[in-house]
Amino acid sequence: MGQTIYAAFKQSAQQWPDHDFMLVLPETADIYGIEAGPIRYAQAQAQIDQLAEQYQKAGYGHGHRVGMLLENRPAFFLHWLALNKLGASIVPINPDLRAAELEYLIGHSEMILAVATSNRHADLQDAAAKAKQPLALMTPEQAVPSALSPARHADQAITIDSECALMYTSGTTGRPKGCMLPNQYFHDAGDWYANVGGLATLYKGRERMLTPLPLFHMNALAFSAMAMIKTGGCLIVLDRFHPRTWWESVRKSEATVVHYLGVMPAILMKLEATESDKNHSVRFGFGAGVDGALHQPFEARFGFPLLEAWAMTETGAGACIIANEEPRFIGTNCFGKESDQVEVRLVDDEGNPVANGVDGELLVRHAGPNPRRGFFAGYWKDQAATEEAWANGWFHTGDIVRRDEQGYLHFIDRKRNVIRRSGENIAAVEVENVMQQYAAIRSIAVAAVPDAIRGDEVMALIVPNKPVDSHAAKEQLATEIVQWGLTQLAYFKVPGYIAFVDQLPLTSTNKIQRGELKTLALSLLEHPDCIDTTHLKKRQEV
Repeated sequence: MGQTIYAAFKQSAQQWPDHDFMLVLPETADIYGIEAGPIRYAQAQAQIDQLAEQYQKAGYGHGHRVGMLLENRPAFFLHWLALNKLGASIVPINPDLRAAELEYLIGHSEMILAVATSNRHADLQDAAAKAKQPLALMTPEQAVPSALSPARHADQAITIDSECALMYTSGTTGRPKGCMLPNQYFHDAGDWYANVGGLATLYKGRERMLTPLPLFHMNALAFSAMAMIKTGGCLIVLDRFHPRTWWESVRKSEATVVHYLGVMPAILMKLEATESDKNHSVRFGFGAGVDGALHQPFEARFGFPLLEAWAMTETGAGACIIANEEPRFIGTNCFGKESDQVEVRLVDDEGNPVANGVDGELLVRHAGPNPRRGFFAGYWKDQAATEEAWANGWFHTGDIVRRDEQGYLHFIDRKRNVIRRSGENIAAVEVENVMQQYAAIRSIAVAAVPDAIRGDEVMALIVPNKPVDSHAAKEQLATEIVQWGLTQLAYFKVPGYIAFVDQLPLTSTNKIQRGELKTLALSLLEHPDCIDTTHLKKRQEV
């Protein structure tokens, strides 16, 4: 298997040198201003080795961290694999992050270099200065600048346990947590997908996998990329999901597998039906969160199964579960049964096992002598949170799940204080902490409200510093608050609805009563004075 994921890629490049590793479709090439067409394994190998040599000469090595703000460009993979060869780790950066988020990410990760598109260099430099973190910058085409500090593990061998990526995920009690993902994590993700079988069978040297999902998430970076590397397949990465051109992209790329988020089938089902709906080569879709009412109609219309799966950034393939065998209980939020490589326990609030048919928190671990195999190595700079997550030898997911009498698992809800909008996990506490800094806000609480397309939308209940009487004044203040929020947070985290209230539901110790807050938010959603700001939530162009 080799110690690094670079080793896995090199092995595939030797076995399938003339096979396509990546395909850049014309529509993606136009958006990014890059060349369209295939990049073959041998071609990519040569570019990766050349980049690795440049990084090594510039002083980069085992233990360095390098930020990657390249969206879904092919250069992301080339620089990632080159750095991995040297034992350096990447920090994938969501391009939608703004000032406050970038400052935290750069300072917390201690990255010393960011490979980014030129239009984001000023933002990164400003954020690094505020974080007091020395940071060199380069575009993917520029010469590699000298390392600003020695590699922290330069005297240690690169192993399967060496960090490959530091990926940030929404924390439930504050700032995002940095998940340390070792080489083992990525190897196991690719091996799991390559061998899971059933309706999700991958054929070596033949698959063409299309994904619009972002490379700063584990689905695209760990599962999609590594599955293709391990099986000699071709990865087709779109810049993002474009409903109107989706099927054209599927057909032109000759995709055999597509990855999806629940919002995608809902949007595609709204398109006008055509005689070409089944004119494609897709055998299955891999994803999560499809609307139960749309699951069977989608499969009937487009002619392939949507295989619902469950995993988290923290679990990786160490506890990935997928409904890849019949019966799949379409329309019931079923995500299958655990394999013999995964152990599952459902518990109540006191940690006691619950019976079949009863909702409980999902606890997971890998079967065998190493229960943490395939999982993240821990939260960077937060050993206490790592130990809490692994209390009593089980990873506590914070998801509420029910097992039926036949042993199948059904997703019910999230126990954690996380809002799930269009596949993005949003920590309410993070939004509250940042938005609280706006001068006109005395106090704020954030909750999820339902959205027909996106699953959840962010709603903020705000106690203003000064009374706001008229509806027009409330609309004006809500607009100002959201516009400010868009300069500090990724657009999807900013409130889509704002309701001004006299007080928030608090406990006797002045903590937000989350259950009561959710009920109150739902009741205020239809109130005439609830301000709809969803039209302001657009990706910020730089």
